[in-house]
Amino acid sequence: MDYNTQREKLVLPEYGRHVQKMIEQVKAIEDKEKRSEQMRAVVQVMGILNPQIRELSDYKHKLWDHAQVIGGFELDIDAPYPAPTPQQFETRPDIITLPDKPVKAACYGRNIENIIDLIAAREDDEMKKEMIRSLALYMRQQYLIWNKDNVAEETIFADIERLSDGRLKVPADVHLGAISQSANYSRPGISVGGNNGAGFSGGNGNKKNRNWKRKK
Repeated sequence: MDYNTQREKLVLPEYGRHVQKMIEQVKAIEDKEKRSEQMRAVVQVMGILNPQIRELSDYKHKLWDHAQVIGGFELDIDAPYPAPTPQQFETRPDIITLPDKPVKAACYGRNIENIIDLIAAREDDEMKKEMIRSLALYMRQQYLIWNKDNVAEETIFADIERLSDGRLKVPADVHLGAISQSANYSRPGISVGGNNGAGFSGGNGNKKNRNWKRKK
């Protein structure tokens, strides 16, 4: 039995093993003109097997580059585009620097801190007051997800002042109002009602239904 794990590793899996074998056969052709002719046919097949690449403006150039990659950059052919070098595909991506500043409150996250900085830099006006109230409402929602069932608005207001290092103070006439009794806040990945999101249901209600069916 011939298993894929025992075969030669695919260079570009999106084109499959047959394309890789065809390119190896083209490399074995002694006549350069014949190699180039056969390679043009192989590239057409590659475009059919990988149709999404046609969405790129220079997809033909990409196909020829991919053919060179599959051929180990050893294809001696007359191609319509210059052959790429291995170094072009070995270039490491630029490192994305992460913020060194730690998050002050994990339940709110870094985005909340960024929003607070933007609001704090704004001049005092009616729009700023509405932005502060909207921010406080959202922070209360996040607080309830990760902490307890209720929280005083004073706690949220104090967190705003603390996270802004005193630059942002909630106006005295801003209030959040009562939390709706129908509001349910659950952590990401945990849905309300005991369903874990994987198609399994739980809870005493389901058990009662099963017992009722069994008795019936």
